[in-house]
Amino acid sequence: MSKSNNIQNNNGIRLSMHEKICAERMKILFKSIDEVKKEIQELKTDINKGKGAVNVLIFLAGLIATIIGFFKLNN
Repeated sequence: MSKSNNIQNNNGIRLSMHEKICAERMKILFKSIDEVKKEIQELKTDINKGKGAVNVLIFLAGLIATIIGFFKLNN
């Protein structure tokens, strides 16, 4: 086997190993990105629930204040 043929085979093996390592890294990155997207979606859902709860509390506080104000004016 000639020296240049041997070098090409070694480069092919190195490239193959590099591709395998990069493919594994890409799989890990894609999995991490998917997990982050899922967590962001869950946070958005929690925030929307919180906004709804705050709106309900503000409405109830206004309603209670209106009722108290109505009874104070009548007395």
